[in-house]
Amino acid sequence: MSVKNQVLSELLRSNNYISGEQLAKELEVSRNAIWKAIKKLQEEGYKIEASGKKGYRLTEELNIISEPSIKQYIRGSFIPSTIEIHKEIPSTNARAKVLAEGGAPHGAIIISDSQSMGRGRLGRSFFSPAGTGIYMSIVLRPELTSEEAPQLTSLAAVAVSEAIELLAKVPIKIKWVNDLFLNKKKICGILTEASLDFESGRINYIILGIGINVGRINFPEELKEIATSIENETSNTISKNQLIAEILNSLNRLLPEMKSGKYLEDVRKRSLVIGQSITVLKGSSTYTAKALAIDNKGALIVEGPKGIETLSSGEISIRL
Repeated sequence: MSVKNQVLSELLRSNNYISGEQLAKELEVSRNAIWKAIKKLQEEGYKIEASGKKGYRLTEELNIISEPSIKQYIRGSFIPSTIEIHKEIPSTNARAKVLAEGGAPHGAIIISDSQSMGRGRLGRSFFSPAGTGIYMSIVLRPELTSEEAPQLTSLAAVAVSEAIELLAKVPIKIKWVNDLFLNKKKICGILTEASLDFESGRINYIILGIGINVGRINFPEELKEIATSIENETSNTISKNQLIAEILNSLNRLLPEMKSGKYLEDVRKRSLVIGQSITVLKGSSTYTAKALAIDNKGALIVEGPKGIETLSSGEISIRL
């Protein structure tokens, strides 16, 4: 962890002033290094009060994403192996893939304040404006086969739903398989990409990409009727650092349930589509069907023109 982040971590832990001398001694760096770290934090927007006699004090924890601010909310055993934070990046999933190919361990996280080339499913773009959302990708190395891997998207949908509900106190629905909805509008998209070992049939790594609309957002005309944010709907400001941490806390609790499929009970309860008429987009064909159930592998069972079928992949839409 950098000196800047170590200083921030100490300021977050303390309710009182901390002298520069004390910080330098605890972190085993020079007083000048402490001063530079304080100045850098102030430049990034942190409100730090400096007193010649007393030292430094964080007067307000702003909604700025940082490693120390995330880690203060982490519970349990899932401590991210690395956290890489950017102001802007083309795509967190693309960056995570580069790191994973280079050997990044399980739990490495890439977060950005905005994305210039954010991606959704089927190559679609993902609206990722600065200062309003959480755009993050996690490198996971679970012991899964290629058949089991798609279930991770549903599990992640539950984890993110739990985290949002905990902080925003609003019910979240899941549109199979990767979209989260609040008040019938999309607030989150999940993009899961995997690398397969063809000889063993097992997964080398999975990139779990999560994009959440958190703060107040003025959506472009083409998105106003279909997308929203937590703050747009609730008028509440949610800590992005705490929301990131709570997602990790939920993932830590749910990942052991991958094999048993227990988490699927929650997927079904939150389903936006079960019992509804939907449009299925499968390859080049489009047809209307009724969503009947979600099976024990996370696949969607529908009744369409050709009878009952199981969708393990593909895209659906629903008129809300």
